[in-house]
Amino acid sequence: MKRTVLLFCGLSCAAFVTAQDYQRTDYGIKATVDAVDVEVQFFTPSMVRVVKSPHGESFRKESLSVVALPEKVGFKVGTKDGAIVMGTKELQVSLDTSTGALSYETADGRHLLAEKPAEKPFTPFDDAGDATYNVYQAFKLETDEAIYGLGQLQNGKMSQRGQVKNLVQGNVEDVSPFIQSTKGYGLFWDNYSPTLFTDNASETSFRSEVGDCMDYYFMYGGDADGVVAQVRHLTGEVPMFPLWTYGYWQSKERYKSQGETVGVVRKYRELGVPLDGIIQDWQYWGHNYLWNAMDFQNPQFNNPRKMIDDVHAMNAHMAISIWSSFGPATKPYRELADKGLLYDFRTWPASGTESWPPNMEYPSGVRVYDAYSPEARDIYWKYLNEGIFKLGMDAWWMDSTEPDHLDFKPEDMDTKTYMGSFRKVRNAYPLMSVGGVYDHQRAVSSDKRVFILTRSGFLGQQRYGANVWSGDVGSSWETLRKQVPAGLNFSLCGMPHWNNDIGGFFAGQYNKSWNDGTAPKNPLYQELYVRWLQFGAFTPMMRSHGADTPREIYQFGKKGEPVYDAIEKMIRLRYSLLPYIYSTSWEVTHRQSTFMRALVMDFPRDKKVWNMNDEYMFGKAFLVAPVLEAQYTPEKVVKVDEESGWNRDNAGKADERVHVDFMQQKSAEVYLPAGTAWYDFWTNEKMEGGRTVTRATTLDIIPLYIKAGSIVPLGPDVQYATEKPWDNLTLRVYPGADGSFVLYEDEFDNYNYEKGAYTEISMAWDDSSRRLTLGARKGEYKGMLQSRKFTVLLPDGRQKAVSYNGKKVSVKF
Repeated sequence: MKRTVLLFCGLSCAAFVTAQDYQRTDYGIKATVDAVDVEVQFFTPSMVRVVKSPHGESFRKESLSVVALPEKVGFKVGTKDGAIVMGTKELQVSLDTSTGALSYETADGRHLLAEKPAEKPFTPFDDAGDATYNVYQAFKLETDEAIYGLGQLQNGKMSQRGQVKNLVQGNVEDVSPFIQSTKGYGLFWDNYSPTLFTDNASETSFRSEVGDCMDYYFMYGGDADGVVAQVRHLTGEVPMFPLWTYGYWQSKERYKSQGETVGVVRKYRELGVPLDGIIQDWQYWGHNYLWNAMDFQNPQFNNPRKMIDDVHAMNAHMAISIWSSFGPATKPYRELADKGLLYDFRTWPASGTESWPPNMEYPSGVRVYDAYSPEARDIYWKYLNEGIFKLGMDAWWMDSTEPDHLDFKPEDMDTKTYMGSFRKVRNAYPLMSVGGVYDHQRAVSSDKRVFILTRSGFLGQQRYGANVWSGDVGSSWETLRKQVPAGLNFSLCGMPHWNNDIGGFFAGQYNKSWNDGTAPKNPLYQELYVRWLQFGAFTPMMRSHGADTPREIYQFGKKGEPVYDAIEKMIRLRYSLLPYIYSTSWEVTHRQSTFMRALVMDFPRDKKVWNMNDEYMFGKAFLVAPVLEAQYTPEKVVKVDEESGWNRDNAGKADERVHVDFMQQKSAEVYLPAGTAWYDFWTNEKMEGGRTVTRATTLDIIPLYIKAGSIVPLGPDVQYATEKPWDNLTLRVYPGADGSFVLYEDEFDNYNYEKGAYTEISMAWDDSSRRLTLGARKGEYKGMLQSRKFTVLLPDGRQKAVSYNGKKVSVKF
């Protein structure tokens, strides 16, 4: 978020005394303390960069995450009580000249954060022949302070206090060395090597394996939204995604022919169940030696253009799996190898054969490419563009962007990349690989927005049209529970687009035998899948995917049966919310908002929500409390004999009879945050916040509540996102507080919005006068609705129709 440069300081001039040895620069100061050179740069009045290095040593630091440049910020500097003190209207920064430790306060003197003096901030280190350092900095946090972030972890924690975590990219954990606090500040440790994060009673610290210098950014946002705005200003804003990407996606590991892939879309259309995206997983290229050829060499995919055209003819879109590695028989491999742009460590798949376990008498020879190299990224796109994009492919599923690293050996980290050792830049690999595809597609096309589904992320990736999923997680209730705080903490790092495999990836334990695909008939998996899908409906991407068993709705039964009906109900609810979701997407892009909102974002004064890991806001209106515990079946995973209806233990012995009545009513407890009234979405019952309520549930119902003052637009019943115009939306208005909403529309899948081709219709509810005002329409775009109707609906059932032609109009109840 751009801020106005202020030309005065929050410190009184009387605070400044005789200057000590420091150099004032255009953006801050430079000083040397205890043989450490310290530079403080103001990027905005509320954000500073701190760089420390051993005295007299020159270095060149190129940030991979940061895209902002320091602004000319009005600040004053002087000394006080042995410290160099710098101040803007929003922030005070003090450098203790005896210890070199920095501390941060608001302009009015409220303490935010302080460094803890480090005895050994720099430890000499030989990084594959380059003389460099291990770098370390500790900070002092208050005892009752909660912190969030670090990327997406699978620890089930909301607040990340009290842990030691080695931050290194993996399949199911995506790390970013960023935290934000309930005190309203954020801290980005700008380092890409494996980093040990420690939080205990004595310190909160980052210790990175490689660093020519210590480099971090401190930002004060006042609240969580403010911090998110700051970190996006620093590392990149979020582009708009196409409307269709917010519809329902179907996938599995894997559709084995183009007929099967197209057939899934056709079946959804025949059933009348909404669908917008289909994903083609791996091996459309053929055998493993052709891994990621970016070419359709599998005879089962002999006419890929027709496959894509057939999907488009049914008004659906398609994404396809691409990887960060290449098999030795592929054209990209040969060109990259000739230029020394492939790594030597082992990656997936291990074997050239498809048997399991891998037959290592036939190693695959697959190698990861050097995504840090501009030339390598150019080569990657060349083959992707010629082999797939020009056929009309809509989106990319960039798998293994962490990347996969099998049989890890310490010396693997010595691998040379374009930017130094792999150790030095290891965690930024997904940022570079995803960014390469985004930048290249944007360079050749503006008619189709870039959409990338990817398995790993690093801070800054939000600027690249990427939605990160949580990797190949297991199918279990415990894993489902962990996905909620994983997605919330990832979002609190400023990366708003996140999703997970609905149903979990590894579902084989629910089959009669591991890979026979019978899990959708198993009541244990049916319940888990439905609850996971209900959670997925309130994430930025609703995508069903996994191995071992199919996930299409028709695998779970037929219309009129409780499991099928529960799945269909939630998909249809997702589509009715598309006007709300797409307008929220605009808030994310245009006003630095967030889809999945930890409750602390909207209710920071209610300390009961600071560490709440099982509820969240979806946009500003919906309180989502997914059912995360089994209510109808045991959570313990046991095999099911479908014919006899008996559960079987690991030895195959039947131990208990399965009796599941999914029509029974159950219940779940929900905490309603204080400071507002809430409405039950399903019944419209109103209740006050600040208390725990018991909500009746059934298989097709999860607790959903709407905050008083909300305006929620509901769209038409459709089979795909753009099937019908939004010419008669229902506006659900929830009294009890003043409220507002901005309905956003554009051409839905190009970049003309960047040129101003969009409309906004502001809506305001005045609670005291019971009046809803629709403001004059702002903006225009080709094909927009010139006039429309809105049906305004209150919780008590009263409703009024409003004709709207772009001019201000109001309706009173």
